[in-house]
Amino acid sequence: MKNILQSSISQEQNLHQDNSISSYNRLLLVVKDLACVRTIEEIIEIVRLAARDLTNADGVTFVLRDGECCHYLDENAIGPLWKGMRFPLKSCISGWAMLNKQAAVIEDIYQDARIPIDTYKVTFVKSLVMLPIRIADPLGAIGAYWSTLHRATPEEIELLEILTDTTVEIYFIEVLHQFFCQFSGL
Repeated sequence: MKNILQSSISQEQNLHQDNSISSYNRLLLVVKDLACVRTIEEIIEIVRLAARDLTNADGVTFVLRDGECCHYLDENAIGPLWKGMRFPLKSCISGWAMLNKQAAVIEDIYQDARIPIDTYKVTFVKSLVMLPIRIADPLGAIGAYWSTLHRATPEEIELLEILTDTTVEIYFIEVLHQFFCQFSGL
């Protein structure tokens, strides 16, 4: 019996390790895709699709800071969220993540005072993780959402952190490229 249990545990550990490797290999492909983009819209498209895939989330939002507001620029989800809407930084979880310069990991939205419940009641969201894009001076956030109670794993959070860091670098490279093209008349 002990050998069967050890074998089962070993198989589960190997499966988890294989899934981790698979996730990081998928992330590497995403980074390669991001290196080839030419527009901000392409960056957003790749990031929102990748974030959902890498975390097995039921939805993802791409949020940009717009002064004292959060602009929910785009989403990929099993149901509508807040695409195109703006909320004050101080009244939404993406604003909280930006203002506090840290991730918000929420297993049950109905048990967390930072969540504006009325905004979430009409959605499928039960759990979420929201990470600021660029910790030092956030310019946006990426949110991943689940329709069931889910505590984001350290691996899911790390994958999203790598994705947000890469997004910042690619974003600024593209902005500089556009600036130099305009400046040089190309």
